Amino acid sequence: MRKLLLFITVILVGLLFIARLFYLQVYKKEAYSLFDDIAIRTVYNYPKRGYVYDRNGKLLVANQPSYDVMVIPREVEALDTLEFCQLLKITKSDFEKKYNRAYNYSPRLPSVFVPQLSKQDYAVLQEKMRKFEGFYIQKRSLRDYQTSIGANVLGSIGEVNRKNIENDPYYKMGDLIGKQGIELSYEDVLRGVKGIKFFQKDRFNKNIGPYKDGKFDTLPQPGKDITITIDSELQKYGELLMTNKRGGIVAIEPSTGEILTLVTGPSYNPNLLVGRKRSENYNKLHYDTIAKPLFDRGLLAQYPPGSPFKVINALIALQEGVAEPNDKVSCRMGYYYGSRRLTGCHHHKSPVDMNNGIAQSCNAYFVTMYRKIIDKYDDPGEGMNIWANHAKSFGLGGFLNNDLSVGRPGRIPDGDYYDRAYGDNRWGSTYIVSNAIGQGEVEATPIQLANMAAAIGNRGYYYTPHIIKSIEDDTIPSKYTEPKYTTIDKPYFEPVIEGMFDVYNKGTASTLRIPGIDICGKTGTAENFIKIDGKKTQLTDHSIFVAFAPKDDPKIAIAVFVENGYWGSRFAGRMASLMIEKYIKGHITRTDMEDWILTHSLENEYAKPYSGEPFKINGETTLQVIDKVNRSDNDLDNSISIHPNASNQ
Repeated sequence: MRKLLLFITVILVGLLFIARLFYLQVYKKEAYSLFDDIAIRTVYNYPKRGYVYDRNGKLLVANQPSYDVMVIPREVEALDTLEFCQLLKITKSDFEKKYNRAYNYSPRLPSVFVPQLSKQDYAVLQEKMRKFEGFYIQKRSLRDYQTSIGANVLGSIGEVNRKNIENDPYYKMGDLIGKQGIELSYEDVLRGVKGIKFFQKDRFNKNIGPYKDGKFDTLPQPGKDITITIDSELQKYGELLMTNKRGGIVAIEPSTGEILTLVTGPSYNPNLLVGRKRSENYNKLHYDTIAKPLFDRGLLAQYPPGSPFKVINALIALQEGVAEPNDKVSCRMGYYYGSRRLTGCHHHKSPVDMNNGIAQSCNAYFVTMYRKIIDKYDDPGEGMNIWANHAKSFGLGGFLNNDLSVGRPGRIPDGDYYDRAYGDNRWGSTYIVSNAIGQGEVEATPIQLANMAAAIGNRGYYYTPHIIKSIEDDTIPSKYTEPKYTTIDKPYFEPVIEGMFDVYNKGTASTLRIPGIDICGKTGTAENFIKIDGKKTQLTDHSIFVAFAPKDDPKIAIAVFVENGYWGSRFAGRMASLMIEKYIKGHITRTDMEDWILTHSLENEYAKPYSGEPFKINGETTLQVIDKVNRSDNDLDNSISIHPNASNQ
């Protein structure tokens, strides 16, 4: 009986082993992975990152060699930490922090211990690495920016974080990834594919040679080169004009949607974010919360568009059949509702038709047109929705769905917006007249305004603004080559374009004409408020300008926004005219305007809110303006202008 019991037990144990093996090897079979084999060391060979060229073939971004000290914590043996730290130029405390960080990531996987050694440090350390078990040197490429401009466009690369690794298993601790600009937008194209080498280890964790003679090793695949749409010379010139100023310049080629320049001010040299001092330099830029050099104002700053938005209201009024180009409106230095002036205006001949309304930037004319659009419908909410849909068809009030790494949607309010603000059926067109002149609740980014100008120059369509021109051995997405049409019929653009042309001929930009180039433009001045000690305080107005040129078959559309720039033609208008001449002619003839821009700084304006001293706005001190606000019957919260020159030019 005992023998039988023993025999049965042996049989059962055998069956259990067989069943377990069947379960592991057949039913629940998992692919064997070299990466999980503790007897094999994996070493990555990093590829060359793709080069970046401008639209004219000029090299902007290349590569330079870099050397990282890597560590595998479980393989680290006793070492002379003092000597090691001296070689790496770090403290013992730094050593402990870096080691613990690597150990917490993985005791058996390699991670970066000290990144980006110089060639000199590498040469010294290489001779002594045999003394430090568990450490080795990994060669890779860093970016080598061949220019000092376009930091916001080109972006930078930096070490991956845990979120990057969790989102994409391609990345390992210590890998580099695009952090901003095109380095981020086209990371998958530029990065290439890492090569891999597998080494067999002995029981002492020493490499004894390639695993299976390198049968499973792979070569790195270099990243693809790309050509971007930026004209580096125009970008350089735009950044020069923006020196000592804050704002954005965006220029687009209307026939393609290609972005010619994307300037933000202030900016910085992209080479600051390369090498061992990257973190230190980044922190300096990041914590400059006043100038904000990392804030791309061309893409992220949402400003009141001011008077350039008036041309949209003119187009909507024509499309909705509430206005004709020859209709005239009287202006008594502003728009009146009964005896109450809802918005001011500057001095000009009256009455005005559409052409002169645009050329002279008459507030009364455009408030009249705007109210006709809204009041055409019994329900103001319906009127607002129709008005908003027209405006949004120009790419306003939403993301442009482009290939840029950052952006903001701006704002085009609709009927629901005001129902929430005032209550259903408790508001009308007189509550929101500031929208007529690009103030109030309307906001737009400079790239949206440049795209708006391109759509007008094209007489009713635009291409999605984009930064990519070509990719090595590939094509760009079709969404960048398909036109987007506005809701405005083509014939209605001609009277508006004639008005914009006369802005230069006889209007608010008549002093900014460029010989030999027919430019259509629109000046703008937007009110500027800030809270100082909890009080809403009006600062110097923003300067805005949009334009396209030539008038027929335009080659460039541009938007310029200069913070605290007084009025449209003072800074933004001059800069836009110079940029257009630079692009079309290749040289500057209006050197008088160029000299003026280069010798006038706005740093003093930007310092005023922090100085504690009264300053003048349109000839009045801050205290006088605040007093006027307090005594005004107008309600600032309803976005009604408080001084006669608001958003005139």
